[in-house]
Amino acid sequence: MATKVHVGMETEMNGNGRNGVPEMVKNNWKKRLLDFSGKMKRFTGCLWRTIWKAGREDPRRIIHAFKVGLCLTLVSLLYLIEPLFKSFGTSAIWAVMTVVVVLEFTAGATLCKGLNRGLGTVLAGSLAFLINYIATRSESVVRAVFIGAAVFLIGTAATYMRFFPYIKKNYDYGVVIFLLTFNLITVSSYRVENVLKIVHDRFYAISIGCAICLFMSLLVFPIWSGEDLHNSTVGKLEGLAKSIEACVNEYFNDPEIKENQDKSSEDPIYKGYKAVLDSKSIDETLALYASWEPRHSRHCYRFPWQQYVKVGAVLRQFGYTVVALHGCLQTEIQTPRSVRARFKDPCIRLAGEVTKALMELANNIRRRRHCSPEILSDHLHEALQDLDTAIKSQPRLFLGSKKNQTTSNMLALAAAHAARYKQEKDHGVSLASVKTDSSAFLEWKRKRVGREEAKENERKA
Repeated sequence: MATKVHVGMETEMNGNGRNGVPEMVKNNWKKRLLDFSGKMKRFTGCLWRTIWKAGREDPRRIIHAFKVGLCLTLVSLLYLIEPLFKSFGTSAIWAVMTVVVVLEFTAGATLCKGLNRGLGTVLAGSLAFLINYIATRSESVVRAVFIGAAVFLIGTAATYMRFFPYIKKNYDYGVVIFLLTFNLITVSSYRVENVLKIVHDRFYAISIGCAICLFMSLLVFPIWSGEDLHNSTVGKLEGLAKSIEACVNEYFNDPEIKENQDKSSEDPIYKGYKAVLDSKSIDETLALYASWEPRHSRHCYRFPWQQYVKVGAVLRQFGYTVVALHGCLQTEIQTPRSVRARFKDPCIRLAGEVTKALMELANNIRRRRHCSPEILSDHLHEALQDLDTAIKSQPRLFLGSKKNQTTSNMLALAAAHAARYKQEKDHGVSLASVKTDSSAFLEWKRKRVGREEAKENERKA
């Protein structure tokens, strides 16, 4: 009886095992499919949010994308239309490469790259044809040596020219295209007889690509680098103004300063000065591209783009002060509320005047108008005077008590003694000639009183 029960139980367990393995595999596959479908939904949602955010931040990106697609379609017709393909042949691919490389976001960048590419192609083709004309009048071995020597010399000279600051700044891309075109045509001319046809077809293909890019950049919804630089300067002034205002308000109005580094990117103070500190390379690039752009304004003025770069440098120096103020808010040791209350009104007034001055400058730059210095400086000077008066009315907060003054005097005495010792040591004076501490202290005190009297007389005068 016991054996039968045992056998039955074993049979039942074996049966459950055979049916359970496929069940587990099936459940695992279901779970994996559900996880994969969930990940795909999250990925699709994240991708859509990224696309929407990029287009919402700057709608011109969508316009530029359509312009690039249209340009690529137009140059592809050189391949797709049979009569055009017979005229250009495989050189039509250079038109497609030109559109991909030359067509940039702004008109200034496209002009810079397009003219560099065209100039580099013309010079390289002309020089390669001249070298090939000279080389064809010699034997095969001499011709190969002459072409190799020409490639070496031209490549070395052109590469060295790229280190010149003016060439590096304005024509670096043109020199690269010159090297590429010159080497391709010169080396291939050793095996190909009709080099002039290669130069001719390649030049026309690149010219067509550059012409399409310039037409799209300058005439179809143009995007100007100068306008971007102009708006960027205005935005930096407004960002600094908002940072200063938020910094002072947080210091005086908040009951407690909360430390939260995870939300630093969302902090309005950090957001305001971050764009200023990161703007050096962007300003220089936009100013360079803006110098290539035509006079497209209503009054055809030539805007001083390099002055915008200087303004950006000054704003970055001012931004470092805002960074220091922001750091004071995040330190562990804070000034007591009672002390802050004594300087609250003059500090808030001064911050308001600085903010007002920056916003006034931003509005005048936006409208391209002159700003009177007197309007900005008078009230700001009065606010500075009020803050200076408030600081002088509380001398103990900055100079300390009499005990602290005694300690400061002793520290100053030690510093003066060390400086005198170093000076006399440099002049070869022995240690025995050094004065005693008491005499040195009296001398230091006498000099200090004399300096204070001189400053007082100067102030009265």
